[in-house]
Amino acid sequence: MAHARALAAQMPEGRRHYLAHCADRYRFAVTLAAGLTSGRTGLLPSTFNATVASQLKAFAEDAFVVTDDPRLATDLPLLMFPDESPAPADDEPIPAIPADHPVAWVFTSGSTGDPVPHRKTWGKLVANVRAERGELGLAADTPFAVLGTVPPQHMYGFETTVLMPLLCGGQLVAERPFFPTEITERLAALPAPRLLVTTPFHLRNLLESGQAVPAADRVVSATAPLDVGLARRAEAAFGCPLLEIYGSTETSQLATRRTLDGPQWRLFPNVCLSQRDDACWASGGHVEAPMPLADVIAIDGPRAFRLCGRNSDLVNVAGKRSSVGYLSAQLLAVEGVRDGAFFMPDTAPADDIGRPAALAVAPGMSARQVLAGLRERIDPVFLPRPLILLDQLPRNATGKLPREVCDRLLSEHREAAP
Repeated sequence: MAHARALAAQMPEGRRHYLAHCADRYRFAVTLAAGLTSGRTGLLPSTFNATVASQLKAFAEDAFVVTDDPRLATDLPLLMFPDESPAPADDEPIPAIPADHPVAWVFTSGSTGDPVPHRKTWGKLVANVRAERGELGLAADTPFAVLGTVPPQHMYGFETTVLMPLLCGGQLVAERPFFPTEITERLAALPAPRLLVTTPFHLRNLLESGQAVPAADRVVSATAPLDVGLARRAEAAFGCPLLEIYGSTETSQLATRRTLDGPQWRLFPNVCLSQRDDACWASGGHVEAPMPLADVIAIDGPRAFRLCGRNSDLVNVAGKRSSVGYLSAQLLAVEGVRDGAFFMPDTAPADDIGRPAALAVAPGMSARQVLAGLRERIDPVFLPRPLILLDQLPRNATGKLPREVCDRLLSEHREAAP
């Protein structure tokens, strides 16, 4: 609290909106606490660049940035995170935060490309992460350490690697390791019980590195569906259950499942799903307001459902149907393919009948060889046109492939084609 109060005293007077651009998770948490105790509201865009800075300024004219990166260049007012920590006071009180205080605005990409804001209030966030602790099977009276490979600015990282440790008696780990050696060394140094909070992309890279993996008490994954084979390998390597979290930026986390137990998800307490207007809506519990989901969902009971794909995930070619998620899983299953993903181009040549495209990392293989492997697994009508081979897929910090990056790579490939 002493650190948070000292930082709050340095925040520019009259400016009520801040962006915590801190790679260090502890510094991010201190900035969050400084904002909370001074009545400010955070801004959590999915990424930060000059365009996003302009959009944030249009949304909140008084926005400023707190950063621990001395190289950061931005037109927004900048406050460097102080290097020195103040001495803590023995009787430092922890203030009460009103339940309706807007902790942060989180942003999703709208149909026009402009970010769409979603408000997160203190009371709902507290209920959210307390429910998460219970759904992950963590005892209320047992401290736990959380190591995350995801950034704290992402909703999944914000909830699980920052708020849950802070509000549920856990130990927050400042570093965000990326490479397999960094992950295993940092995890091994933590006291038990310890959690690894990660993504399918980071998990696959770790297990395929050949690095010896230390035991954990939970592995938590989100941001993309996890295939059963990878989940089985992870549980064997870490010697613990692997649990997936389902949710969205708009709704926060909604459900969990142990991948090896089957396709059914379990909703957080008091959260409800309902079908209306050809969509599935989430409401109740910690969900700020009823919200339509982007996924096709089969409701199996009051707290049970299955994911059947995304509304935007369907692929229909020559009367045959598949999904981007299924096709991507088959690409990853081709021997020799280290990473890969299908996507549906926004624009396509007139003779392309709506075929999907794909990106892949397959060292030592030609596109013809990868396509031959795919042909054994999917209907030929869904073979990607084109299949673009890369040294590395341009995934972001949470392992996702931004749509605009995929479209740019496809455009560059078409322009370079003879």
